[in-house]
Amino acid sequence: MRDKPMQLCSKPAIPTRRGLLNGAAAIALCGPALAAEPAGIAFDSLYKSFGVLGFQFSDRVTALRGQSVRITGYMAPPLKPESHFFVLTREPLAICPFCQSDADWPVDIVVVFMKEITPMVSAGRKVVVAGRLEIGSATDAETGFVSQIRLTDASFTLA
Repeated sequence: MRDKPMQLCSKPAIPTRRGLLNGAAAIALCGPALAAEPAGIAFDSLYKSFGVLGFQFSDRVTALRGQSVRITGYMAPPLKPESHFFVLTREPLAICPFCQSDADWPVDIVVVFMKEITPMVSAGRKVVVAGRLEIGSATDAETGFVSQIRLTDASFTLA
């Protein structure tokens, strides 16, 4: 008796209504989560140039202006234990950056304005901050704090 020849190609499966609904539900659940992921930026990519004549924001930061981004760094020691803003730095600071002279002010900082008043964490703990990127000189009406680069409506998690 001869064996039947092996069929290499099979008929394509006809999708069922249940299969289509499950697929649509999976796309609906996963799609927004993937789209909502903020773009990552790093302290090294904030400026194109920085010197005695001033600075120029990088092309990446300029392109991301007004968009949701995330950046990893350290909270500078806060003025108060709970606040609606803090300064994010590349390296941990042991002293308040507001208490030093202009010469000691860190060059690579980002001001972070939180969605709500939040307890701050230890200056040595690394945090990941997400918020809307704003660039250009701005003065906060409440604190008088002047910033060049900041995140607004922000939140953070421990890294």
